[in-house]
Amino acid sequence: MLNDLKNPFDHDHWMNEAFREAEKAYRKDEVPVGAVIVKDKRIIARGHNSVEQLKDPTAHAEMIAITAACDTLEEKRLEGCIIYVTLEPCPMCAGAMLQARLDTCVYGTADPKAGACDSLYHLCEDPRLNHRIRVISGVREAACRELLQSYFRKKREDQVIKP
Repeated sequence: MLNDLKNPFDHDHWMNEAFREAEKAYRKDEVPVGAVIVKDKRIIARGHNSVEQLKDPTAHAEMIAITAACDTLEEKRLEGCIIYVTLEPCPMCAGAMLQARLDTCVYGTADPKAGACDSLYHLCEDPRLNHRIRVISGVREAACRELLQSYFRKKREDQVIKP
């Protein structure tokens, strides 16, 4: 569900930056997911999927951005920060976002197979946990979804061509 923060147009601006990161992943033949973390109206960290390149199943865009943001702030907590990510975070990434104490997660398109913010689970807003993250969904949804679909369509076509 799309909610407003203070200026909904800011969400498009920052999601465009996350989308640029997703395009970097696409060019590297990674699942095209990108993330940026914003504090005080400036980007403090960027990340895109690097699972194949790093041979690391934890190298999701969100995880890379969270690590970079903690390095930038020299803090383990990211209070006052917003993460913008092109795909709804998985359970691992939602858990890391909770541990980092991010304030808000804004994502582009839902992930019906692994989404942990809205689709399969509601980890970010689970009242049983000691921290909650505000979730805003659907920002630049069509573009984020199309990039992912294009990537997987290309992967399927490549499999058909190869013997």
